[in-house]
Amino acid sequence: MRKHTLGSLTWLRMMRFTNQSNQLSNEFLKRFNLTTAQFDVLIQIQTYAPLTQSELADKVTVTQGGISRMLARLEKEGLIQRKQHWKTKTISLTKKGEELMDLATPHQLNFQSSLFDDVLTEEELKNLYTLLSKIEKHSKTKKLPPS
Repeated sequence: MRKHTLGSLTWLRMMRFTNQSNQLSNEFLKRFNLTTAQFDVLIQIQTYAPLTQSELADKVTVTQGGISRMLARLEKEGLIQRKQHWKTKTISLTKKGEELMDLATPHQLNFQSSLFDDVLTEEELKNLYTLLSKIEKHSKTKKLPPS
């Protein structure tokens, strides 16, 4: 058996939780005919619109190729619109997209919150949030070791 550090075990636990959370969210969001990735893209568009495809790609976990296909699908479903402004194409939600997100967002946020609220005290949740924020901040400046 390999010898894991507490750090590597924590990372593995975080990866397993993220995977399980995404699977549960995908199942939960089916009632709104959305996937977790689509929900993420739509919430980013709703929050930051109008924005370009490359600005959107920087905010989500979908690849540039994946985002192109997803945006085409969301546009075909009437949830987003892309407008050409000279050399720049911007993305925003349609009325149908806004209505769907207004309906789905509170349900999805409540569901995701329940994954924590059901098992952690308020104090534990505050501590977890503080620790994860610290780790995330550090990861943004972390340099790769030399090869």
